[in-house]
Amino acid sequence: MNAVEIEQEISRLAEQPFDPVEFPYAFLEAFGNKATTINRLKSGNSNKTDIKGAVLQQSNIHIKVCTAGEVLKTLEMLKNSPATVRQKAKFILATDGEEFQAENIISGETVACDYKDFPDHFGFFLPLAGITTVKQISENAFDIRATSRLNRLYVELLKDNPDWGTAERRPDMNHFMARLIFCFFAEDTDIFNGIGLFTDTIEQMSAKDSSNTHEVISEIFRAMNTKIEDRKIAKLPRWADTFPYVNGGLFSGSTETPRFSKIARSYLLHVGKLDWKKINPDIFGSMIQAVAEDEERGALGMHYTSVPNILKVLNPLFLDELRAKLKEAGDNPRTLLNLRKRLARIRVFDPACGSGNFLVIAYKEMRAIEAEINKRRGETGLRTEIPLTNFRGIEMRDFSAEIARLALIIAEYQCDVLYRGPKLALAEFLPLDNQNWITCGNALRLDWLSLCPPTGTGVKLYSDDLINTPLVQAQIDFQNEGGETFICGNPPYLGSTWQSEEQKLDLKAIFGHRTKNWKSLDYVAGWFMKAADYGIKTNAVSAFVSTNSICQGQQVPILWPLIFKAGHEILFAHTSFKWTNLASHNAGVTVVIVGISNHASKVRQLFSLMDDGQSLLKEVENINAYLVSGNNIVVHKSSVPISQIDRMDKGSTPIDDGNLMLEKYELLSLELKEDIYNQIVKRVYGSAEFIRGLERYCIWIADQYIVNHNNAPKIVDRFNKIKEIRIKSPRATTNKLANIPHRFGEVRQEGHERVIIIPSVSSETRSYLPVGLLPEGSIVTNLAFALYDAPLWNMALIASRLHLVWITTVCGKLKTDFRYSNTMGWNTFPVPQLTEKNKADLTRRAEDILLAREAHFPATIADLYDPDKMPENLRHAHERNDEVLERIYIGRRFKNDSERLEKLFDLYIKMTSRNNRASNSGKKAS
Repeated sequence: MNAVEIEQEISRLAEQPFDPVEFPYAFLEAFGNKATTINRLKSGNSNKTDIKGAVLQQSNIHIKVCTAGEVLKTLEMLKNSPATVRQKAKFILATDGEEFQAENIISGETVACDYKDFPDHFGFFLPLAGITTVKQISENAFDIRATSRLNRLYVELLKDNPDWGTAERRPDMNHFMARLIFCFFAEDTDIFNGIGLFTDTIEQMSAKDSSNTHEVISEIFRAMNTKIEDRKIAKLPRWADTFPYVNGGLFSGSTETPRFSKIARSYLLHVGKLDWKKINPDIFGSMIQAVAEDEERGALGMHYTSVPNILKVLNPLFLDELRAKLKEAGDNPRTLLNLRKRLARIRVFDPACGSGNFLVIAYKEMRAIEAEINKRRGETGLRTEIPLTNFRGIEMRDFSAEIARLALIIAEYQCDVLYRGPKLALAEFLPLDNQNWITCGNALRLDWLSLCPPTGTGVKLYSDDLINTPLVQAQIDFQNEGGETFICGNPPYLGSTWQSEEQKLDLKAIFGHRTKNWKSLDYVAGWFMKAADYGIKTNAVSAFVSTNSICQGQQVPILWPLIFKAGHEILFAHTSFKWTNLASHNAGVTVVIVGISNHASKVRQLFSLMDDGQSLLKEVENINAYLVSGNNIVVHKSSVPISQIDRMDKGSTPIDDGNLMLEKYELLSLELKEDIYNQIVKRVYGSAEFIRGLERYCIWIADQYIVNHNNAPKIVDRFNKIKEIRIKSPRATTNKLANIPHRFGEVRQEGHERVIIIPSVSSETRSYLPVGLLPEGSIVTNLAFALYDAPLWNMALIASRLHLVWITTVCGKLKTDFRYSNTMGWNTFPVPQLTEKNKADLTRRAEDILLAREAHFPATIADLYDPDKMPENLRHAHERNDEVLERIYIGRRFKNDSERLEKLFDLYIKMTSRNNRASNSGKKAS
């Protein structure tokens, strides 16, 4: 369950008549506990309490319903209960149906409220559902409750008005919801001449059977689109005439309203009773957009992006520098005035703005700086000089674009209230301006220079409607003196596998004339290239959130030379971290943040996470495309190792259409005698067989034994099929193999070696690559890589964190899994000169890893390297291996992966340069 769904269930529980017996179970059920779990608690099988009538769920919560007036005393009893400590309960909760009290045992935080109000504190209990982003939810509980209520209303309205859910009418429905959101906010902030006017008018003037609810709302909307001087002619009802003229196109056009059922009317009134002063526009928009998107409603409430994450983009992009200038200005009036004028000219442009999160946060942060300037100059209450029209965006979906504009309007009003006071904020809020600064369209097809020109001399275009921007609108301009432009956002990532045909054409339009390899790029690469092109002609700096794959593997040599060719360099970067949202047990997607500019400063900022989770900022001279401090470099494949390590090959390729491969049941059906079995059958391993412990076999016959098996019909039949397949192949090399159907098409081992196996693809969730030592006589297929008869210390290298970081960076990924390559990952891996003692130490560490695995037989590699279940002795064996290896490199443990990569790239450059020099001198000598 996600946060919105939990809030809905908790609210339903609070609305029902209080049942003292059922409450503890209903409360736990609201947080996602399954019926079987609840039944076990009810039966007493899993109820660990030592207090009569209480319910204790192990490692979760201790609950007791008590008699009236005994809540505080009962809470103390729960706290002092030995079972609470013994069973590691995180929370205690006591209620009598009138009063409600709870405590977080770990943090000491408490909740005390009337029973009917406990849903207001639902965020307090979210750890019960495994949701860890509790702080953000608790701080923004209103936005989640409002989203929940609006979703219920939206779904109910579509039930009664199915035509409003069609593709043709969905924009009307979304526009209606945007109008409602504005009304709920306006009626709670005195914009509508007092508190609660909109909801109260609907409650009083519409029939309780809801028959005329739509008519009442329609008349209110009509009033807000009618100027005061035109109202006599408009003949508005007296009760509607009290609403102000809003303008801005928000209520222009059709005032048609969907019909309401009694339930929908009830939901509407319920939404209106919330305190909309608490709305937080920077996160509300991203949640409410899910209400209108069928494919996203299942993830309702999971779209919130934390403000700290957004600031990871905006702070180094431009906000940190503005704050530094503010500090530098001190109380100097002239310097402060110049800074204020600079703020007024800055444009923030998000070409994938969604519901406006980045723009809203940027606006609020800039208003805070401006307010401090005004305070130091003794001009508090001064009207802002920062126009909303300087916060530009492009968004594909019309409803998200509507919400982005609305979120900025609300943010402006809230900032005015905060910095100028409610009276001045109200006096200047209405009527709204109909200037339109968010474009609805495809950002990769639109001309960004038309939308956000470098000076104020471009085309001025005013929309008739603040909300409904025509899709063809591609040029918007407002008076601007030509200040800086900062481009930011979180564009859609979409690897090549998941791109639609239209999205591939978008990338082709941008990259088709630049590189023939554009099809391998992630969709987000289009935004980076467009930003670089834009920066050539403007004074702009850009920064985007992206999946880390654009700075790994094959995408690096395709994308980044083009960015650098456009005169841009990496100004700052955040190396890989989790970009989380509000999903339960949410791991988040691994992302990077990259800022680019064609006028980058000499000092670049590189942000990374330490191994202990702390953030580290390093100021460096250059950041390369792999997001490593150092020279711009591209790692190329190598046919031989650049270090003194053993040769790695692919496994053998059958080219047999499955006829040489045997499942266990097929092997049994051959009914082979033991001596024959030992001659022709071997255990076979690819990635899946090694990682998941799958038992598969193959026919592997040495040439000297082939005559012994010509009389075995089942074997001969398989060989005949292979011969036929190879003869029919269009490849001449495969045709020649028809003469030896008993052999694999490509043979890379004898069959009696000691083999170290490395899967070609493995899950990104693992902390280490799943390398292993196979039993003697094992065969490795082309679905894995192998070292044949190589010393065991090679395994220690492959099993290290250092090697994982290297291959993740230079090999990249297949979808979301690690993709291994001998020529790219192993042969390029820089290893210092190893002494015999180094090799002996590493051999022992590899043996320790193998012994630790053996202790958990028959657990598979998949079992052992599950990040949540990895045995401690195995984890410690890897830690010891890492320590030994990293001391060989730098004499101590590395602080984090960024430091590991920095050292590896430094070594790589030195080794490849040395090897090239040696190669060139050899040519001269010959």
